[in-house]
Amino acid sequence: MCLAVPARIIETEVRDGHHVAAVRLGGITTRVRLDFLPGAGAGDYITVHAGFAISKADAEEAQRIYRLLGSVGLPHGDAGKRHAG
Repeated sequence: MCLAVPARIIETEVRDGHHVAAVRLGGITTRVRLDFLPGAGAGDYITVHAGFAISKADAEEAQRIYRLLGSVGLPHGDAGKRHAG
């Protein structure tokens, strides 16, 4: 079993030979690897597990999950502070 959380891609780049994305997740911006989703790009919602994007997510479904997370007091959404990653 894994817990994957939706995140929105802000930008992508190649870093040290790896395709990576800056994503907004729980109010911070961090970097994840796109090895499993090389075609993902800015504006896409993805699910993230252990630092890797593992699938694309529907924007409407991501918003529904953010609302559920917020209802139990957990950080959520793609707004918030920027974190150097």
